Amino acid sequence: MPLRVVELIAKKRAGGELAANELASLVDGYVRGNVPDYQMAAWLMAVCWRGMTLRETTDLTLLLARSGEMLDLGELGARAVDKHSTGGVGDKTTLAVAPLVAACGVPVAKLSGRGLGFTGGTLDKLESIPGFRVSLTTEEFVRQVERIGLAIASQSSDLAPADGKLYALRDVTATVESMPLIASSVMSKKLAAGAGSIVLDVKAGRGAFMKRVEDAISLAEVMVSIGRGAGRRVSAVISSMEQPLGNMVGNSLEVYEAVLTLRGEGPADFTMLVRALGERCLLTARAATSPEQAAEMLDRAWLSGDGLAKLAEMVEAQGGDPIYIEKPHLLPRTDLNVEVLAPRSGYLQAIDAEAVGLTAGALGAGRARKGDPVDPAVGMILGHKVGDWVEEGEPLLEIHARSHDDVQMAARRLLAAIEIGDEAVSPPVLIHAIID
Repeated sequence: MPLRVVELIAKKRAGGELAANELASLVDGYVRGNVPDYQMAAWLMAVCWRGMTLRETTDLTLLLARSGEMLDLGELGARAVDKHSTGGVGDKTTLAVAPLVAACGVPVAKLSGRGLGFTGGTLDKLESIPGFRVSLTTEEFVRQVERIGLAIASQSSDLAPADGKLYALRDVTATVESMPLIASSVMSKKLAAGAGSIVLDVKAGRGAFMKRVEDAISLAEVMVSIGRGAGRRVSAVISSMEQPLGNMVGNSLEVYEAVLTLRGEGPADFTMLVRALGERCLLTARAATSPEQAAEMLDRAWLSGDGLAKLAEMVEAQGGDPIYIEKPHLLPRTDLNVEVLAPRSGYLQAIDAEAVGLTAGALGAGRARKGDPVDPAVGMILGHKVGDWVEEGEPLLEIHARSHDDVQMAARRLLAAIEIGDEAVSPPVLIHAIID
């Protein structure tokens, strides 16, 4: 009997639950070209209005994951962990968490996509290291995880291709903002990547996709449930993106700050989040049986320098020169680095993370469309965080740009994004919840 797509659209529009075989027919028909864009767009809009049950969302996730290559990590798969962030401003956590966890003996196998928006993604940050190669074949990727316990590479177009096609349609039909569609998109790629354990860093706040903490928690709960339904060990950390994470925003600048953090010289908020996510990775992968044991393992890798050494080892394995980890000041930098002074004395009451991120993008640190070039050297360094006291005329931040016009543009936008007042305020809560 031929697929009656219009009936499935009507069923979802009425709030009905699609059976697994109905979803399979819909997704397979769309991938094969038998279901046209206009009908799939109508179904997606119905999902945005009516939602999906957890069973439907899990079924859709598995269909997307199985639409292409399912990476086989062999015996490592059950022990390996994959850490994923929903993205934010100054979010370079993978660069510090992954080598620390690998130094604790837990293999980290991470496939990433390209970043859109504020700054580049993890791959763009790593590519600011001269020579670093993010494109690995499946065989190279698996072999590197087996050999050194750590690989971060670009995901193949063969990985969840149905999700790629579906997301492109969502992007142009105003159907991106749907909890089950977001969850299935993220988790389909994580399941296809092969790791037995998955740790999610779900951001909430001005600089995040999810502005409200409650929405971030709901998304995390759905993704954790999907992963567990698929037989994976999954946990999530809900972290704040009210202000930028750490002090540095920009691709090579964030690599620099990750290296400083692995040396024990990083900013307090970033160090705290790295610790929380690292401990969660060890617990989820069952390498530690208690938070105390996980903290001790992480501290040993941190204080001994093994985490930093593991990052250098990965850089060398993927074609980069480890000298940039040993001497991060050699990373790409602009010739024009200009300090912006505080316009008045007072307490830093707010730093709009979204505005900072958009400014970094305007300098060239991010991309608006796939394929856009990313400048590894531009960005900014924040001299203070929310809650700090600043004196009028002291350095507030430093802009790294290619031209004086860019400096003026960034300074104007950043000063508007930073609120200074007379009343003392506390820094925003960094970690809102852990879904375990």
